[in-house]
Amino acid sequence: MLTSERYGVRRLPFSSLSDSDLAFFEGVMPGRVITNPEELKPFNVDWLKSVRGCSKLMLKPQTTAEVSQVLRYCYERNLAVNPQGGNTGLVGGSVPVFDEIILSTVLMNRIISFDKVSGILVCQAGCVLEKLNEYLEEQGFIMPLDLGAKGSCHIGGNVATNAGGLRLLRYGSLRGTVLGLEVVLADGSALDCLASLRKDNTGYDLKQLFIGSEGTLGVITAVSILCPQKPKAVNLAFLGCQSFAKVLETFTTCRAMLGEILSAYEFMDEKCMELVEKHLKLSSPVAAFYDGMTGWVDEGRAVDIVYLDFSKAFDPVSNNILTGDGNLHLNITAESYSHSLLDAIEPFVYEWTARHNGSISAEHGLGFKKKQFIQYSKPSEAVLLMQRFKAMLDPKGILNPYKMLPSSS
Repeated sequence: MLTSERYGVRRLPFSSLSDSDLAFFEGVMPGRVITNPEELKPFNVDWLKSVRGCSKLMLKPQTTAEVSQVLRYCYERNLAVNPQGGNTGLVGGSVPVFDEIILSTVLMNRIISFDKVSGILVCQAGCVLEKLNEYLEEQGFIMPLDLGAKGSCHIGGNVATNAGGLRLLRYGSLRGTVLGLEVVLADGSALDCLASLRKDNTGYDLKQLFIGSEGTLGVITAVSILCPQKPKAVNLAFLGCQSFAKVLETFTTCRAMLGEILSAYEFMDEKCMELVEKHLKLSSPVAAFYDGMTGWVDEGRAVDIVYLDFSKAFDPVSNNILTGDGNLHLNITAESYSHSLLDAIEPFVYEWTARHNGSISAEHGLGFKKKQFIQYSKPSEAVLLMQRFKAMLDPKGILNPYKMLPSSS
């Protein structure tokens, strides 16, 4: 079902694609203009197959100059554009809602430079995260982020959604590790802020505008990112804890003992373990170890696995969420799509998250699905300012329309 039909969205007054438009694009990038409906199908739908557009055109530029030519033309013609990387998001941010032109970065996959002294990597936006990490490991370094979708997600998309992932605890978010960006604005003008300085106090830090902007303010074409050295050794511990309080106590102990070398800390409750056993046919190493025993004793503390109550996952004094980075990452599966089911779930989880000062969306941003719920994470004044930035940088609204920001007059 098309997104526009399922969610009752009205198409904005953008121009429709013409034969002369196709001729222009073919002149800019011969052989990289995709119009075959069958080829376009996987790029019109998200990974969850829950939102679907009907784009009739996908462009595959290889250079920033080509992206600039495309956007300049689309701006003049009032043609809407949907930037797309690896298309691994879960909130409908990387696929068209209607017939927007898909601007894919799949061929913009060149590593521009790497400095072994500073650990600074400069690459095009279409580089796949896993490929970058493999390249860096040969040099004795790693990427500062690691995601489940690393085999297909693009670094440009990671930056556009301010992706976190498994290494956030140790290396922080992309807002701290991205040193510079090259971005093409809606009118086709290229903004070269591809700096490699770790500190630059000259004027506004413009790159921060585009990190997490989900392609609504400009198309990221290249990234300069600070990469840490590859750890000499990696150790993993799988522990069973009797309550969420014990999870926090263990985390505090680990952080105190390991300091900055603690890379990641995650937990699963009993129900998660049951699903792993059922669907992946794997046995729980902790449960198997406990059979017939009262519990494993380590330094005088007995631990075991029981159901963890998520209502205890916040500090009763500050009322702040304590788990992970405080970002909600929740997907519900059902036999079929249901408006009533969605309406019952979404306000509840967003209200709970907001009450405990968390963010309603993790590394996939707000996209199409969550844009109307931004008020749970941002005050109205902040949303208004965001809309003003959007109007200034993209006055015709051609860049990734219907996404991230709530509809406004």
